[in-house]
Parts: sequence; C-alpha cells; structure tokens
Amino acid sequence: MTNDHALGIHHVTAIAGDPQRNVDFYAGVLGLRMVKRTVNFDDPTTYHFYYGDETGTPGSILTFFPWPGARAGRAGAGQVSVTSLAIPPGALAYWLERLVQHGVAFEGPTSRFDERVLSFKDPDGLLVELVAHGGTAGGAGWGGGGVPAEAAIRGVHSVTLWVNGAAPTASTLVDTLGFREVARDGNVTRYEAGAGGPGTYVDVRDVGGFLRGIGGAGTVHHVAFRAATDEAEEGLAARVTAAGLQITPMIDRQYFHSMYFREPGGVLFELATDAPGFLVDEPLASLGESLQLPPQYEARRAQIERALLPVQLPAAAGARP
Repeated sequence: MTNDHALGIHHVTAIAGDPQRNVDFYAGVLGLRMVKRTVNFDDPTTYHFYYGDETGTPGSILTFFPWPGARAGRAGAGQVSVTSLAIPPGALAYWLERLVQHGVAFEGPTSRFDERVLSFKDPDGLLVELVAHGGTAGGAGWGGGGVPAEAAIRGVHSVTLWVNGAAPTASTLVDTLGFREVARDGNVTRYEAGAGGPGTYVDVRDVGGFLRGIGGAGTVHHVAFRAATDEAEEGLAARVTAAGLQITPMIDRQYFHSMYFREPGGVLFELATDAPGFLVDEPLASLGESLQLPPQYEARRAQIERALLPVQLPAAAGARP
C-alpha cells in the first residue's frame, strides 16, 4: 500500500438536535465512550461530541454537532446516508435484546454480503446499522459504557453513500483515494481500503433519480478517511487536485489534521491524520468528562460555557433510556 492511499475510515460526523439526548443514546444505549467533549471549532457556541472506543482509535469514532432546535434534515442523494457500526458476530442476540429493552425500533437481522445487519434510527432520525462481521473478532471492545466488552461496538464498519450515477464517485474512491472494488449486491458496490475488513468499507448505492439530501438533524455532515501522517495527507491531496477537485488547505483540528473536498456525487469527504489523537489535552482515565477547548478559544471559556447547555454522561449501563 503506497503512502498516498487512504487507510480506511477515520470518523463520521453527523448533525443532531438536543445534546443530552445525543449523549444518552450514543454513550448510554450504544455504550460508546465519549472521548472528547469540545466545541465546533467553526462555531464555538455549539458542542462537538466525539464517541469511540476506550482511546478514540481512528476508525472507531462517531462525532456530532448537536444544535438544540435544529431542523430535521432529509437523507438523499449526495450524502452518507447510512452509518454502520461493527459488532462481534456472537453479539447479535445481545443487541437484539438491548434495543428492545431501550425501546429502539429496528429492522432485521437481514443478510448483506457475508454479514448480519440490524437497522434502526437514532433519536434524530439518523440511519444507523449494527453489522455482525467475523473481522471484528480481534478488536478490543470498551466495557465501561454498560455494554459488556465482548459485545461492545468495535468501531465504524462502513458508510453507505447514496449518489445519482455511481461512476464518478467510484473513480474518486479507486483512482484518487486508492480503494478497490470487492463486492456487488444489486445496485450497491462495496469498496475497501488499506488492509481491508470492517472500518475500511465504503458502500456506494446508485439511487438513480432520488431526491438530493438536505442537511439538518439526523443527517451525516461528512465522512473522514485516514491518512497515516501529514505527508501522506499531502500526497492524497495532490491526487485529489490532479483529479480536478478542489481541496482545502490543511486545518489543525487539535486531535488530527484535516483537509476537505466534495466528491463528484456531492458527498463531503475529509482527510484526517491518525495523530496526534485524543490524549493531547486530557488523561485517558477522564476522557470526555469535561469541556476541552482549543487554545484559540481558551480565553473565552466562561462565555462559551454559558452558551452551552449542560450535559451529563449516563451514570452506568445506559441507565438513561
């Protein structure tokens, strides 16, 4: 694998409404660890929540911009429309029971490729899946969120892009970012990056003339792909530019370095470095427990804290439904 190819998915960022409801669902019901409680660096009066495994390993991360009172979006063409999370194959029964206990309506399990899939929506309507895949067997689960470690979510399994006409998007994935086609199922084509397996999959669904998506609560804002280093990210950016696409300069996001571009089907892509990670400003034992601000906003901490609604992590075991 050359240095200027994407290694897989780094994170998925979506839009939510009520911040506490978002915490209750992802840290409570789904048992993910909040690895960072910070602000939207482009709008510091709103939160930016990061959920993941114990340390926030690249590929395990879901992030949210929760805007209280945000209008609902609409999933459609030009978006990441489904976010899939990986669980161990033996955990399917556990998750069926847990979703029932928490009153989460779901569909499945259904079969797709060589996987079993549970589908549901989060409280804002975001389309989410739990995918049982044997490739998660060696991954570490975090047992501190009320879900036993052996059943815990292992990270992002894949994202599904909805596009009108898949060929330009496929070219961006394969020719520009270094993905490879590995499977087809009807109008869905699966691509994988890096070493392959869960965390490296992008499924592209050609939705024909389907309506374009509308951003808002319950929709994905962007998907980020892993670059090992700044140099690898610059190499990827050069390939993006050579493909005739516009990409931003590198932006310091405190926990990784980012560059953004929109692929031809309309989906916003980010390139994000693996380093420096989430331990740069707080210790592992207390990740996500207090508000962390980047240096440019620290002097405004009191003002920013007044603008944010207080949120609490679930006490234990996803006790808050």
